[in-house]
Amino acid sequence: MANPLSTLKRIYFSVYNWALFYGWAQVLYLAVKTIKESGIEHVYDAVEKPLFLSQTAAILEIAHSLIGLVRSPVSATVPQIASRLFLVWGILYNIPEVRTSVLVSSLVISWSITEVIRYSFFGMKELLGITPSFLTWLRYSSFLVLYPSGISSEVGVIYLALPYIKSSELFCVRMPNKWNFTFDSFYFSLLALAIYVPGSPHMYTYMLGQRKRALSKSKRE
Repeated sequence: MANPLSTLKRIYFSVYNWALFYGWAQVLYLAVKTIKESGIEHVYDAVEKPLFLSQTAAILEIAHSLIGLVRSPVSATVPQIASRLFLVWGILYNIPEVRTSVLVSSLVISWSITEVIRYSFFGMKELLGITPSFLTWLRYSSFLVLYPSGISSEVGVIYLALPYIKSSELFCVRMPNKWNFTFDSFYFSLLALAIYVPGSPHMYTYMLGQRKRALSKSKRE
């Protein structure tokens, strides 16, 4: 007899993964459609709602990792989710001047292809207990191209936003104040860019290790 908690967990992750698959598939479809019909400068407006909803929902993945529902290490999950939330809510939501850049389009395309593959992979795994070999290969190989394109786009968007962050003093907290606290979003953004220097190779190496293990296991099976 199946463990009720195990069954409940499987149902939850099936719903979660397929819901996020649908969200990111919608982002990808709208992005490609808009590029063909209207041009890259209109991509953000077309994908804004499903992009924000799908990316914000990924906060749950930090919770999944923290409470041990998944094996993904918190050290790998938090930086990825945090950097994306910073880009989506911190920059794209607040700085319209960067939204028409080709970098936003490449970011959206890179993210959405990555997530459509990832969530369909885990959705199939939870729903059926198996994944097709082609999907396994895509899950652990597509990042070889999509991760560099996504990271490059993220860095480029932050860089483009720097002058607007500095001039608007977005989210800045100046002294004196009752909390005796100061915060400068311009220098925070520079710090975020600096973190990409050691962080990106670390994540890429981590994913290469995952790829080697997953594809070796797939061949044995």
